[in-house]
Amino acid sequence: MALAAACSPAYNWRTVTDAAEGYAIDLPAKPTVDERRVDIAGNALPMHVRAAHTQGAVFAIAAIDLPRDDARLRESVVEALRGALARNVSASPIERPVQVPVQTGAGIAGIELVVTGAAGEAHEQRTIHAWVVGSGRHVYQAAIVAAHAPPQEQVDQFFGSLKLQ
Repeated sequence: MALAAACSPAYNWRTVTDAAEGYAIDLPAKPTVDERRVDIAGNALPMHVRAAHTQGAVFAIAAIDLPRDDARLRESVVEALRGALARNVSASPIERPVQVPVQTGAGIAGIELVVTGAAGEAHEQRTIHAWVVGSGRHVYQAAIVAAHAPPQEQVDQFFGSLKLQ
């Protein structure tokens, strides 16, 4: 049965590679692209987002560009993203470490967060499942936002496909 779900037409997986931002990831639908500046740690930083919407869920990858390869700034941005995820649903996340693969075969330590709570003015139930990792001049956030978590094989496809350059 898992094979049938993995091949579901509702999840039309495609690999998106962004050489400029330094990642590749599978998204379950044709993504939208957005760019904006975010104020984090006293810096206005460019953020590039690709998001795919399917089955009531948003699968997104955000890359925040840092002005320099600075471990302290990178950690400040990671911490700011962790806090923002929790504030989005007014709840405390469950966290655990993850290894995010790099194309060279190594891995970089990241954080996996799962947080469920009330979002927006309507206080609708939302679950956010995210990986946050910093590498070089980038901080990445891969996230799934949904009222109900997608099937586990779809979650595994998304996070398991993330590779940094």
